[in-house]
Amino acid sequence: MAGHKVAHAVLKGPSVVKELCIGSVLALAAGSLWKMHHWNEQRKVRTFYDLLEKGEIGVVVQEDMFSHISDI
Repeated sequence: MAGHKVAHAVLKGPSVVKELCIGSVLALAAGSLWKMHHWNEQRKVRTFYDLLEKGEIGVVVQEDMFSHISDI
């Protein structure tokens, strides 16, 4: 029984091509999510200014919350 050999997994170094592919896919996914977020924010801002221009909404300036307190 001393002659039996056990097969072990041979560890290899990192595959440069595989690392580049994984990095590219992750970068494209993150970039796409960021771009979608940016487009959504642009749409909200554009809608706000369109409604403001049409007069459907208005802007009210909020007073300073400490304006009622006199200087001590």
